[in-house]
Amino acid sequence: MATIHPTAIVDPKAELDESVSVGAYSIIGPHVAIGAGTVVGPHVVIEGHTTIGRDNQFFQFSSIGAAPQDKKWAGEPTRLEVGDRNTIREFCTFNTGTVQDKGVTRLGNDNWISAYVHLAHDCQVGSNTIFSNNAQLAGHVEVGDWAILSGYAGVHQFCKIGAHAFIGMYTSLTQDVPPYVLISGNPAGARGVNIEGLKRRGFTRTQIDAIRNAYKLVYRANLTLEEAKTALAAEQAEAGEGAEQYGVMLDFLGGATRGIVR
Repeated sequence: MATIHPTAIVDPKAELDESVSVGAYSIIGPHVAIGAGTVVGPHVVIEGHTTIGRDNQFFQFSSIGAAPQDKKWAGEPTRLEVGDRNTIREFCTFNTGTVQDKGVTRLGNDNWISAYVHLAHDCQVGSNTIFSNNAQLAGHVEVGDWAILSGYAGVHQFCKIGAHAFIGMYTSLTQDVPPYVLISGNPAGARGVNIEGLKRRGFTRTQIDAIRNAYKLVYRANLTLEEAKTALAAEQAEAGEGAEQYGVMLDFLGGATRGIVR
């Protein structure tokens, strides 16, 4: 049996692995499933149609799986999915999705989510991300793997943040952020490539050089976005080891819907 504090309330219909731990005064709803090794701290509410994977840790006072903050929501059984090995610190709020979009809010694996972070309805967050205190996502936002959001960063609905991007403190995003790019300021502006992050993750010198060249084509060559995409495709065709990085940038630009921060 799961280890459940006597003051916690766990609905008998909830599905908890026998190795799950639930702290004092926490509440687990009937449509919740929690995988092996996950620790739910005290005063945590997990509700809605919520599935949580293995070895996660939820700190006190978080609200997980509550109804979306969207006036169009009419009680549909939308979902929240949380992967494995995530750390969710105090006072975080993760909402379920809406039928107007994917119907599910997702958080991948191995993410570090600091205090007071909000993941709104239909957000899709990858793996190995870091959200510092008070980083906030409006609805329908997509965040790629290894992205970092600094404290008090705010993201407008429907924006996309590419893999390995870095968002500076207090930055307000209203447009998409390409992969590998460092963004900061208000208004937000591109400040270069997230070189230190790429080095820490084992990118080679050749790969980093390809990313820096891609950045120059998009941000420093006085090209329109369409011209930059054509130039990136030409570089990709000639590149060896760095071809994948050009491809990642091209794929992102092809799917950008709000324009990119430039």
